[in-house]
Amino acid sequence: MGGEGKGRWDAIVIGGGAAGLLCAGYAARRGLSVLVAEGRERPARKILVTGKGRCNLTNNCSPEDFLKNVCSNPKFLYSAIWGYPPASTMALFEELGVPLKTERGNRVYPVSDSARSIADALVGFAKNSGAKILQAKVAEILLEEGRAVGVRTTGGEEYRGRNIVLAAGGMSYPGTGSDGSGFALARQAGHTITPLRGSLVPILCAGDCCGRMAGLSLKNVTLTLREEGKKKPVFQELGEMLFTHQGVSGPLVLSASALMRKPAGEYRLFIDMKPALDPAQLDARLLRDFSESPNRDLGNVLSSLLPRAFVLPALEAAELPPDRKVREVTREERRRLGERVKAFPLVPTALGPVEEAVVTAGGVKVSEVDPKTMASRLVPGLYFAGEVLDVDARTGGFNLQIAFATGYAAAMHLE
Repeated sequence: MGGEGKGRWDAIVIGGGAAGLLCAGYAARRGLSVLVAEGRERPARKILVTGKGRCNLTNNCSPEDFLKNVCSNPKFLYSAIWGYPPASTMALFEELGVPLKTERGNRVYPVSDSARSIADALVGFAKNSGAKILQAKVAEILLEEGRAVGVRTTGGEEYRGRNIVLAAGGMSYPGTGSDGSGFALARQAGHTITPLRGSLVPILCAGDCCGRMAGLSLKNVTLTLREEGKKKPVFQELGEMLFTHQGVSGPLVLSASALMRKPAGEYRLFIDMKPALDPAQLDARLLRDFSESPNRDLGNVLSSLLPRAFVLPALEAAELPPDRKVREVTREERRRLGERVKAFPLVPTALGPVEEAVVTAGGVKVSEVDPKTMASRLVPGLYFAGEVLDVDARTGGFNLQIAFATGYAAAMHLE
């Protein structure tokens, strides 16, 4: 099988991230000689920033439920997810000595709460299985008679391989090496790249109310995303979010952003600050608070119900002055205030830049890839894995699982 130095390898994997390292490890376990070309000094850099540094590596759910959380091209992933479901990912890391735990929303984390334990385990898996990791950035996939036969690095060195796996990531977090170069390599090989944009990204909003509340973190609120003219919400979930200087971010917002497939201005966001209370119960709570302090200003009384930074924006949305005495608030005004507490409106203007996104939406057109093997339908000897493909999912460990499942599918079908 050879493979030493620049000689002929059974497989060359471009990219030492989640998909590439897992692919390399399983391919090497099959007895193949495997070279991983990684541009950064330290592989698996992007894993270190996932899950706020804790690494939400998968979601402890069935393949059926998993596919319901995929935003782009879920049918393409059917075979890969059934072939390597979340249970397989969990079993691998337990085997590699990384104990895991399942938290709210079936999110799976290492017990260590450290993404480094996952990154180190993946690097160790690839190396201990027999793969060699080379620090080199690939500038070109070598093609001969339409077949992928090797790679050329930015330093001009050539490495020959019977199989080439493109697992170079997307273009989010470019500092980690996920800089979009994989899309250029796929194009160079003749593949179509669907439009790229950020997914799981902050949402920028109109007006200055978000900026005035910047830094305010909300827990146990319900965020609803609606498309104008549609009755059914695009997204509605209970959880956490926060205000930024230009809009909103946090887990709920990132999940909602993944479902915004049209221009941002065609959507509206609504925050329910008191999801545990129905409108009648909220009105009763307001009446009680008002009756206890009839001579106080409205703005002061509301600070016991709402976060202080949120009070003034809520009153403005309800068209009520903060210095209005509570005893002067009419029934209609109280109803209007209740409506804004249950559905505080925000107008999205844009998604945050792709560089701030957790994952990239768009990528190699999946109709040009065999969903069972991850092999290119256009270029013999070329395979794809991970974020470079036009597949993305909601937050909760789904995107890393896609990387693992597609990496495994490619590894098992290398010739």
